[in-house]
Amino acid sequence: MVQSEHETIAGWMHGRLPDEWFTEPASVTVDRDEILVVGRVALPDGVADDDSAESHEAALGRITRFREETREQRIRIAREAERRFERKVSWGAVSGRSRVLFTHVAAPVMTRLRQPERQVLDTLVEAGVARSRADALAWCVRLVGEHTEDWLTQLRDAMTSVQRLREQGPTRT
Repeated sequence: MVQSEHETIAGWMHGRLPDEWFTEPASVTVDRDEILVVGRVALPDGVADDDSAESHEAALGRITRFREETREQRIRIAREAERRFERKVSWGAVSGRSRVLFTHVAAPVMTRLRQPERQVLDTLVEAGVARSRADALAWCVRLVGEHTEDWLTQLRDAMTSVQRLREQGPTRT
């Protein structure tokens, strides 16, 4: 996906979201299948932003309230975006130290694995770490993503630079 396409989608979403929904600009993440919008909602007054059970439950309550109160408007915005950008729109919220995704796309990904890679997945299933090979593969991808986020960010930035250079270069005839 071209960086300018991401900027176009994020800009449209930021312009379309009501100002009173979030305490800061929403995070808009885009891939080929999905637009994920996650915004921060305030903790209730008087609740500390810490690791206490009270803070956690207050945050979950605030996120639940936000989800219920904004449902119709979120659906309307999602339908507009889905028609315009031909991707599903998913939503989530953050409050305090809690993050909840309301909806999200689980897109199938076709891959070919040799026996050693399949054995890794089967071991994770047999050990109870995952319910299936698909869950095991998703677990592996999340683990790699968590441990290589800085490298992945640098790689994405480099790809964006290459795309910009291509756009500035001579046009093909």
